[in-house]
Amino acid sequence: MLRTTFPATAVALVLASSAAFAQEDFGSATAPFSLPELPYATDALEPAIDAETMELHHGMHHQSYVDTLNEAVEADPALADMTLDELVAAAGGLSDEVRNNAGGHWNHSFFWPLMAPEGEGGEPSKEFAGAIDAVFGSMDEFKSAFEEAGTGQFGSGWAWLIVDGNGELAITSTPDQDNPLMDVAEIQGTPILGNDVWEHAYYLTYNNRRAEYLSAWWDVVDWEQVSANYAEAVAAQ
Repeated sequence: MLRTTFPATAVALVLASSAAFAQEDFGSATAPFSLPELPYATDALEPAIDAETMELHHGMHHQSYVDTLNEAVEADPALADMTLDELVAAAGGLSDEVRNNAGGHWNHSFFWPLMAPEGEGGEPSKEFAGAIDAVFGSMDEFKSAFEEAGTGQFGSGWAWLIVDGNGELAITSTPDQDNPLMDVAEIQGTPILGNDVWEHAYYLTYNNRRAEYLSAWWDVVDWEQVSANYAEAVAAQ
């Protein structure tokens, strides 16, 4: 059953998220939702992520989330005018079908722009690098903690770097297609970086070696995008 009001915390987080990722504008969209184009060729992230994985991950898995979400929203008139951000914020009061596929669409739409071909992702901004050092001690220590969150997520899910309600950086993880913007999230905040640890994100190249995938992934992180996400999330506090 759909909640008639959203939890205040979830609404605030979604508003911050919309501000942070206005350049993508995917969160403000209403049904019918659509698959965003990749900002690079499917083979552009090799060798960290192979072309076949990108083709399957984007063109089949993400497309499936979009298609199933559209079908679910079409079947429930109460959802027709809700944005993707609103569906995510109210996830705890929605059906599993809507929760899982709205999360899948939001998470992947956020994920693709976080990456760039190796050598083209730039460097963390001074402000973001300083925040990383203040919280985690160093970028290497942050990466290690983030990888631990990814390897420690039992089964399918995501590892996240968020800006929490106090404007501080924190690492968390969520199961399945949940994310930290949802009212059901154990730790809430505005995502600024996230990595997909479902097997479909890495299995063709890494098999069951999730830790190896998480380590290789840093080669294709777009630090300029992450730094911009951080600046926008902090400004929206």
